[in-house]
Amino acid sequence: MRSIASAPGKVILFGEHFIVYGGKAILCSINKRITIESQLSNSDKIEIDSGLGTISVSKNEPLQNIDPVFKPVIYVAQKILQKFNSDSGLKISITSEIPAGVGLGSSSACCVAAASSISGLFSNYSKEEVLQLAIEAERTIFENVSGADSTVCTYGGIIEYSRDGKIKKLDFVPKFQLVVADSKIMHSTSQVVSKVKKFKDDNPQVFSMLCDKEASLIEETLGALKKNDLNTIGAKMNQNQAHLEKIGVSNDLLGSMLGTVNNVAYGAKMTGAGDGGCIIALVNDTNLDRVIGALRSKNYECFAAQIDTTGVEQKVKDSP
Repeated sequence: MRSIASAPGKVILFGEHFIVYGGKAILCSINKRITIESQLSNSDKIEIDSGLGTISVSKNEPLQNIDPVFKPVIYVAQKILQKFNSDSGLKISITSEIPAGVGLGSSSACCVAAASSISGLFSNYSKEEVLQLAIEAERTIFENVSGADSTVCTYGGIIEYSRDGKIKKLDFVPKFQLVVADSKIMHSTSQVVSKVKKFKDDNPQVFSMLCDKEASLIEETLGALKKNDLNTIGAKMNQNQAHLEKIGVSNDLLGSMLGTVNNVAYGAKMTGAGDGGCIIALVNDTNLDRVIGALRSKNYECFAAQIDTTGVEQKVKDSP
């Protein structure tokens, strides 16, 4: 038997960094996916083949010895094999439509898809069980991960997420798309988070004020989202970008990319940790081509993304 599962990537529409300090974030999943196929083997190995490389280790290999690139998937594999007292090994294949390391949730989508695919060899996990295992896997790399990324990769759609783990899926049909443009600058999330903490410690009053402004912005945005009010949503994206620039997580290239779409998109901002990664621009059918054309005229790599409303999907097939 082989078990196949896929999970979507994501973008943060609002609230990155501020959620760490008690705020909210609004995230959405996008129609770019990571697919994982798992199959039991007769060996005592866990073998992974992916676009980031390959690895073959004993299924009892201590986790601290594992390359961080593969550690979350190995964690999931070991936990599932142990839970179901399996003597088998595992062969795991990972294919991705999501660029790695640019803030589009590739790590979280991989954890979610792995949890669903590998558990599917033995059981029928609920989305809640998949999510819990995915967050555990993420924490083998990022100890203080909020769980927001894995949540939206699991459930799909647009969610409101609080730092205490409360989630609310927004019940409306989005009438917009996003254009995602990649700066091609890889970033370290942990380094950027540390940078924000330093800003907070050095400027406590300013940071507190920005947290309050971000909280108000998100509450206003929630109402605009339900009305599909693109003009208001876009204006709030621009305001959110100004907050992120204030705490020092943007850079000149991201600013240039945002300037390129300033007069053609409803609004635009960086998404994710910052100091690189991607920007997102709010569009619909009336300006999609113009936004993509403006970015490509400056040789920025970009693509249109629709909101994925499905989340993680599992399909189990018998071996040929």
